[in-house]
Amino acid sequence: MVSRTYRASKSQSKRPGWSVSFRHPRRTDTRGKYGLRVRHGLGTDDAAEADELVEQLNELLADESWWSADRRHDAARRFDSRIVSIFFDRIEVGEVDPKGLREQHIRLPSNEDGYARVMLVGTTGAGKTTLLRHLIGSDHTHDRFPSTSTARTTTSDIEIVTGDGLFRAVVTFTPEHEARRLIDECLEEACLCAVQGGDVGKIADALLSHREQRFRLSYMVGSWPKLETAEDSDFAFDDDDDTQEELIPVEESVSESEESRNNSNLREYVSRIREVSEAVKGRVSESLNPLEDLGGFQNDSDRDAWQELFEELLYDNDEFADIASDLKDDVIERSMLVEAGEFDRNSDGWPILWKYEGDDRVDFLQQLRRFSSNHYRQFGKLLTPLVNGLRVQGPFRPTDSRLPSDRNLVLLDGEGLGHTARSASSISTRIRQKYAEVDLILLVDSAQQPMQAAPLQLLRSVGSSGYGHKLAIAFTHFDLVRGDNLGQVDEKKTHVLRSVSNGMTSVREALGTQAAAALERQIESKVFFLGALDRENRRIPDGVASEMTKLVELMEESAKRTEQDVAAPIYSFEELALALRDAVENFRTPWRGLLGLEYQPGSPKEHWARIKALARRLAFGWNNNEYDYLKPVAEYQDRLRESISRWLENPVRWQSAADEQSKEAAIDAIRRNVSERLDRLANLRVAHHHRKDWEIAYDYRGPGSSFSRSQSIDQIYEAAGPHISSNMSDPARRFVADIRQVIKEAVEETGGQVQDIREMSLPQNPG
Repeated sequence: MVSRTYRASKSQSKRPGWSVSFRHPRRTDTRGKYGLRVRHGLGTDDAAEADELVEQLNELLADESWWSADRRHDAARRFDSRIVSIFFDRIEVGEVDPKGLREQHIRLPSNEDGYARVMLVGTTGAGKTTLLRHLIGSDHTHDRFPSTSTARTTTSDIEIVTGDGLFRAVVTFTPEHEARRLIDECLEEACLCAVQGGDVGKIADALLSHREQRFRLSYMVGSWPKLETAEDSDFAFDDDDDTQEELIPVEESVSESEESRNNSNLREYVSRIREVSEAVKGRVSESLNPLEDLGGFQNDSDRDAWQELFEELLYDNDEFADIASDLKDDVIERSMLVEAGEFDRNSDGWPILWKYEGDDRVDFLQQLRRFSSNHYRQFGKLLTPLVNGLRVQGPFRPTDSRLPSDRNLVLLDGEGLGHTARSASSISTRIRQKYAEVDLILLVDSAQQPMQAAPLQLLRSVGSSGYGHKLAIAFTHFDLVRGDNLGQVDEKKTHVLRSVSNGMTSVREALGTQAAAALERQIESKVFFLGALDRENRRIPDGVASEMTKLVELMEESAKRTEQDVAAPIYSFEELALALRDAVENFRTPWRGLLGLEYQPGSPKEHWARIKALARRLAFGWNNNEYDYLKPVAEYQDRLRESISRWLENPVRWQSAADEQSKEAAIDAIRRNVSERLDRLANLRVAHHHRKDWEIAYDYRGPGSSFSRSQSIDQIYEAAGPHISSNMSDPARRFVADIRQVIKEAVEETGGQVQDIREMSLPQNPG
């Protein structure tokens, strides 16, 4: 292989002074390949000084012996400190713990401090953030915190600590290298749109909103200008209430001059995207059949090969990388416009943390909206998509005298659950990892369409993890439950609760009869009916205020732990292999459909680009090993957890007589311990031990690559969950032994017993 030559060059960007651009020999791009093109300010506007600094960097780039973090001290004695920082700060991008950073500035109190920790979780649009507003006394039109929408709005962790004293906030941001990858993916999508003949509006839309809809450049660099059409007038609705738009303060909105500048920049970006797309298209045509557009292919395989080569050459194009650097600089510039509070930044100016405190509630919330708002009139000056966590503390209390205002609560909000059956196939690890940290898991669900796929999957997840005792349900939109057959409030409540009972059928199949029954009993005593939450605190009906008061009292009560006798079960591993066989099949069978290896009803083949995007994340450990609703690690964990949950319901015997409540508590304790250990095991078996295999799967290029990638991923899943039968392979036997060890440790930690391993009968291979 011919070694690559690395050279730096002086350049000017939107930032003042000179910058240096180069491909870093020890930084990987979105494809995981060395040679990420970066740009960094040199800290001088003197051309001669900039030339001297660039020469120093070129000397460093020319000698591979410098390309190691442990040579930094030596380099500091030879090169200018600015060059040392530019090169070595980027060699090893350390893992940042956003939660730990927030904890350093605002500690999250627990029940030991007299606080109850409550996690709100529910489908997007169910109203969990609107409920949160009522609990903290946030006005829908004036405060607008946290932000709400019928679409996916909350994509970061929002942590609110009620209390007295000053209002305090700490915000943590997506690390620079992760944001650069997201920008690259947005830019890649825009280039694909351009080469496929998309108009300027479609190209801009592809650039400004990432496919996962968590990262939106439009919030930071502005939205593509759209002219009002006749259809806008035709769909105008009269509304007597004040609207959020009417109350956006002038100083928070994007001014005409800012909007004009943003529009000009976006037009320039789109023009550059079209140019680089045409240039790369020409290079692809030199290798493959030249085409006027992508519609000329005879089959999907040729088309896919063309697109993959196009994407590959995009990342080798310096202009593509320069556009990404310019977009990143625009994002940094927007953060520089925030005058209030204090930022911690890296050497390139990328924000790491922002903190602020004050005693004026109006001013405090105004500053927070730069990091949490989603209002379109602020597009171009928001930092919301960059935020990965926002923690606030202060006198956040309901303003309605009917609601309790003296409770010590930690309220946790986050990304909503999926709407479809596929997107709700498993609960994200980001949500499930919080079960152990909170005192109450509040499922917020719409009473209009209660207990659809996502809420039911949450019930399964909570129950199989052993945290059913922490679950409560708040049904919102109860005021919209109407029908000719529904007269009295009790009839409407019965109608909604019937959906819970119906939904428990699938939960019972997943967890077992006893676990489902225990979960249903827990739910019956912890259900709340809420409506008219879109109104101000003082305008909600008395019945809703009463329900909300009971809910807050339950929150407070959840922090009080009661000791109870826990029984001690005795298990034998007989029939465990059968339970694991079901888990493996329930995991692998849908994935064979998604990978296009066989037809599976309910699991249609995924587009190859989405499978490739998933492989990219698993190969490089991005985003909790998930891509949108494709969550192999979480699904692997859930299928194992559910099968083991059913198996745990049938111990051989109990060490002593115990009532049913004690037995349920004992098995739930084991479920919790098993769940914690399964999390680690699943990450090892599906992700960590197979990083190289995922990288190989991602790296397939050319005709037939999507099928090869699917086969490689299926092989990873086969290694993670091998086929279990009476004639098991050695990997399958090791897999069963690993699970036995997990269960044995969990059972013994809770005071139970497992029969001697010599008494267990694994199916043996003949001979």
